[in-house]
Amino acid sequence: MKTILYLCALLVAAPSFASEIVTRELKSTALERTWSYEVYLPTGYDTSRLTYPVLYLFHGNNGSRRDWVEKGKIQSTADALIASGDMPPAVIVMPDAGVTWFVDRKEKMETAVIRDLIPDVERYLRVLKSREGRLIGGLSMGGYGALRFALKYPEKFAAAALLSPAIYEPLPPPKSSARSVGTFGEPQFDEQVWKSLNYPTLWQAYLAKKTPVPMYINSGDDDEFMIEAEATELYSLLRANKQPAELRIVDGAHSWAVWAGTVGDAMKYIFRYSAKPASAE
Repeated sequence: MKTILYLCALLVAAPSFASEIVTRELKSTALERTWSYEVYLPTGYDTSRLTYPVLYLFHGNNGSRRDWVEKGKIQSTADALIASGDMPPAVIVMPDAGVTWFVDRKEKMETAVIRDLIPDVERYLRVLKSREGRLIGGLSMGGYGALRFALKYPEKFAAAALLSPAIYEPLPPPKSSARSVGTFGEPQFDEQVWKSLNYPTLWQAYLAKKTPVPMYINSGDDDEFMIEAEATELYSLLRANKQPAELRIVDGAHSWAVWAGTVGDAMKYIFRYSAKPASAE
């Protein structure tokens, strides 16, 4: 009996190989500095011999790499979706981006993502290195960035999730941070700079590539920046051009209640288009 109790105690004390959040640093050539990002590693990552699909998930204006972990509850959401079979085991990468809006203005953040971040992830983490193994998403400023990446680099991403994306067309509303952070004009906001970088300038080249990126788009119905209208306009443009997309207008404002509450639905959609984990070579 003592032996049985001892063995049971060992089983209880044994590690569960649960999912974890870790931090990585790299030296970014584009940013000319050290750059950090958070990584969600699924349960069993350390003991498996699999390579996993990877989601690049962006924060909002003046946020940080910890936002999706601390405010967005991404770890528990991903754990639950994987456990239920609604998404495959996957790696989630969350970089710091300040108020760059993921463009090459304040810093060369767009270049840094493409030339520094993705290669670093694929070098040091066991992730798939094909288009089918990469997804992209973000909220607000991060949704603006994720849309630009999906349209500009459709050969790199299998699907995109845009949560309350700050994709104002033709111009941001008066209270938008896009007008005050200096990314789109310093010291004053420059309308032409905004228009030159917003998604309509990428549209025709995207269509010409004939590489559709399925998009999940949402917004709260009480968004203070009226992003529900922007989301609907983008969705209508995609539908009119026979591009795969889903639209969700949910109850809520421009807030974490919306983003944390809908990121699971977003991941269920975009991971339909991703490759499954595969045996490492």
